[in-house]
Amino acid sequence: MGWNLFFWLIICFPTNIALLASTFYQVLILYDLEADYINPFDASSRINYFILPEFIGQGLLCVVCLFTGHWFMFLLNVPITCYHAMLYVKREHLIDVTEVFRVLNAEKKLRIAKLALYLIVLIVTVFRLTLIGVYYLGLEDDDDLRYLW
Repeated sequence: MGWNLFFWLIICFPTNIALLASTFYQVLILYDLEADYINPFDASSRINYFILPEFIGQGLLCVVCLFTGHWFMFLLNVPITCYHAMLYVKREHLIDVTEVFRVLNAEKKLRIAKLALYLIVLIVTVFRLTLIGVYYLGLEDDDDLRYLW
């Protein structure tokens, strides 16, 4: 039981928060670029700084979910991990400074979709963390908790 709590609290939760925060930051940078608050070079360099760590974190989270037997989380993470792998193999994962305005709308839509997926994964993680914590602390026998579910 302790390993399951460790998995959700120490591995999944911080990784999901980091992925969500980096994607949210990238969306903000793209909106600033669209509103002309930032120049294309700064925007692309700031976004490209977070691309590889995001890909690595997403891939590691997917592999850890596979090896620990958390199949639902693995199936939630597989599509975005495969998409990241496809972008990396095709060498299309970085934003080009000269073409940033041409792909701005597509990049915003992609990152908003990733943000929604990471939010769903975070909600599932918090739900599972709460269930494991309640079970681990032995609070499931309390009559008051019966009415919460």
